[in-house]
Amino acid sequence: MSRVLRLAVLAGCVASGAPLSAQEYPATAPGPTPLTPANLPPLQEAMLANGLRLILIESHEQPLLSLVLTLPAGTVYDPAGKEGVAEMVAGLLTRGAGDRSADELNAAIENVGGSLSASTGPDFLTIQADVLSTEAALAFELVGDVTLRPAFALGELEVLRRQATADLQNELSEPAAVGARVLALGLYGTHPYGRRATPQGISAIARTDLLSFHAAHVRPGGSLLVIAGDLTLPRAKQLAESTFGKWAGTAPAPLFPKPPVHTRTETILVHRPGAPRSIILIGNLTFTSTDTTYLATLVASHLLAGGKDSRLARSLGHQHRWADNPESSITRPRGEGAFEVSADVPTEATDSALHEILLQRRRIGTEPVPAPELEAARNALAGSFPLGIQTVSQLAAAVAEARALGLPATDLRMYRSRLSAVSALQVVKAARRSLRADSNLIVVVGDGSRIYAALTHLGPVRLVSTEGNPLTPADLVVRKGPVDLDLSQLQPRTDSLIVLLQGRAAGTEVTKLEKTAMGYRYIDESRITGFVQQTTEIDLDARAAMRRVTQTGKMQGQDTRIELAYDDRRVTGSARVMSPQGPKAFAVDTLIPPGTLDDNAVQALLPAFRWSASARWELWVFSSGENRVEQMTLVVTGVGKVSVPAGEFECYQAELSGGTQRVAFYVTTAKPHRLVRIAIAGAPIEFVAAK
Repeated sequence: MSRVLRLAVLAGCVASGAPLSAQEYPATAPGPTPLTPANLPPLQEAMLANGLRLILIESHEQPLLSLVLTLPAGTVYDPAGKEGVAEMVAGLLTRGAGDRSADELNAAIENVGGSLSASTGPDFLTIQADVLSTEAALAFELVGDVTLRPAFALGELEVLRRQATADLQNELSEPAAVGARVLALGLYGTHPYGRRATPQGISAIARTDLLSFHAAHVRPGGSLLVIAGDLTLPRAKQLAESTFGKWAGTAPAPLFPKPPVHTRTETILVHRPGAPRSIILIGNLTFTSTDTTYLATLVASHLLAGGKDSRLARSLGHQHRWADNPESSITRPRGEGAFEVSADVPTEATDSALHEILLQRRRIGTEPVPAPELEAARNALAGSFPLGIQTVSQLAAAVAEARALGLPATDLRMYRSRLSAVSALQVVKAARRSLRADSNLIVVVGDGSRIYAALTHLGPVRLVSTEGNPLTPADLVVRKGPVDLDLSQLQPRTDSLIVLLQGRAAGTEVTKLEKTAMGYRYIDESRITGFVQQTTEIDLDARAAMRRVTQTGKMQGQDTRIELAYDDRRVTGSARVMSPQGPKAFAVDTLIPPGTLDDNAVQALLPAFRWSASARWELWVFSSGENRVEQMTLVVTGVGKVSVPAGEFECYQAELSGGTQRVAFYVTTAKPHRLVRIAIAGAPIEFVAAK
């Protein structure tokens, strides 16, 4: 919807540098140097009386210090039905602790040029502080406060809840994220590794849940404190004892259900009506964190889809032009991990691309890897490794992760040497074992009406909605028809929305619908601080057909203006708008199909659409900023709870596609219908209903 999209105009810059003179280029490329063990300081280890393990990586080259505390309190321990507790605990640890409020805590660490953060993974919650070594005492004090004495202030909890809900709703509008959720659940079943947060679960989390989680899982027994930088072991032990010495307890170790055993290939099709592209994900479970075949499997994954020269990049991208960036990955939690390969392909190429991925995946476990290809993959992986341990902060985090996963002290030091020793035979064996060609879980997110039949040639296909609800082939039938408006829903109203940029309030949008002698008038006042001021007036006749659009304002300091007149067959007028290339002006005199809507009017008329869980509309839309008519599709992709500042509403989630960007609208299921949220795919801007 271009009125909204015009609020997201971006500026870019180009960097340039001076060329080298010809004589500075070597005549031949230098030969490769042998890979050697990483030159890391020795690890010094100690154990506090309360069970807290301490590792020091002593280095006095720079006056820097990094503390990383790893706790067995990851998302795997979330209570069922309240997934998201661990992440909210981590998010609130640094928003007030000890005697300091959130602002005072931020000031304390920023005033010394340091940083303090907390994050979660599947198994562990991690707290990290980075400071100058002269501020070692302060770093220990702050880490101790956020670990042992977090405030969990109700006000901060509600702010974080709104942010988490908005982030989650954005995530659920992305097909790749939806596919990843379905794949994880399919691979892990009832095991907590497969669970993901939901808006309903986030809404149900209370402060008491955070306190209970913290009391049960934030314990010294089983935790690890890694210190890297300009500090001696006696001083490190003294600071650790004074900070954590009175901390007591060991976190419980619950028994989790075993993930399901997959013995055959299964396919799940996530129906996303109108999608122009399909997301293909193929995965299987692999091994636990200490498995000795990890490096050989990593090489196999890289060969398959680890870079621009991988087999799938050459096949799907260079040869067929189906996918630019196929990817593969290996997750490595403490328990059983997973392998995944993914690609984003045109709808019409879905089955062909899927066949190619399965073929290349099978080949890598059955055919010897040519020596040049193997060497290139090993060198690429080995070459990127030092970039992740250049600073004391990176080194502390890497050591903490490795030791928390149960890896030996020599793992990082010998990583490159062991990687260079991986043989072609080991790669084939690892691929056959861990990239299982005969027991894949295939997840495809796309328009089922166009790809379901082709996918059934691979075997049975299970159909689900984007919310995971079961569907039947009958649900794939496209029900087309003209936009039949319910004019009773066009009642005088005023709505206020908050404009969020990267989750922060940046402006307002106030809309008003009035009845006039001729029909209806819709007025939109949009303001984004320092960026845009814009007023749009739309006149509609008694049938809610387009008659006039006037839009005036400033964008990035430039005047903008649109004046259009509509009849049943033509739109005329003029426009001066902002584009990514700068201001542009043009006259408008364009033939349009009957019933065409101005792009600025779609938002105004949404409450009058006849909504249902399976609704789909084909729209002719005149894009006033582009001076062209576009055929767009508006499809209801789900029904669920949506939390915005105005409250929590059950909404139809609908996606408008066919323009320059996809836009998601959230319209209340209850009448009178109300638009409570707008999100633009791939852009950090959204509009949410205010109180």
